[in-house]
Amino acid sequence: MSEPGKPQLLHLVIGGELTALGGTEFKDLDKVDIVGVYPNYASAYVAWKAKAQQTVDNAHMRYFIVHLHRLLDPETAGGSTR
Repeated sequence: MSEPGKPQLLHLVIGGELTALGGTEFKDLDKVDIVGVYPNYASAYVAWKAKAQQTVDNAHMRYFIVHLHRLLDPETAGGSTR
């Protein structure tokens, strides 16, 4: 839930096994882990960090934070990083 008085800036946390260490292409889209949608970067970061730490032993596993608010409203996304 968003904090009162603060705008809702949706973030999606997803992850899965990649085809290459330096890439962003998932090996199997059917196995992509959709962790959840979060109302702000801080809560998305907590979820991302927890999932990333669970899979630290597999170098091909990566989790990402997707800034959904930038995709939903690209005109007002500006230069904000969070």
